[in-house]
Amino acid sequence: MELVSGAYIKYQLVYHLEWVSKYRYKIFRKERYRYDYDTILRIIAQRHHFEVLELDVMSDHVYMVVAVPPSISLSKALQLLKGGSSYEFFHLHPEFRLRYKTGHLLSPGKFCRSVGDVDLETTKNYVKEQAGQSTLQDFS
Repeated sequence: MELVSGAYIKYQLVYHLEWVSKYRYKIFRKERYRYDYDTILRIIAQRHHFEVLELDVMSDHVYMVVAVPPSISLSKALQLLKGGSSYEFFHLHPEFRLRYKTGHLLSPGKFCRSVGDVDLETTKNYVKEQAGQSTLQDFS
């Protein structure tokens, strides 16, 4: 993925996200539920200017690779995706309120990792090289 340019900024914020259904129930076992949840996540991502690079809705959990703008924190992005998708899914399928009486479709747990097109060693070497090239005079 290329760097994104904005007003006075260049960035690449890509995250690998995962979350599971409450009690690991296989709520997305049926194709129509998987399709609906996938569509809901893509609509929410588009609404908040996220770029979905990969998305897979399994029977009891979700895998997602998403690019997020720097104005939104990772925790806020997860809140928008998980909370928003649960809300919309309950509106689309109110029968799930019978199983999830408290209104929690998803487990509070999550997995997140930053992803980039360069690895940690390359980044560390880049920073070391930059430190050797600059002096305090550059900042005055």
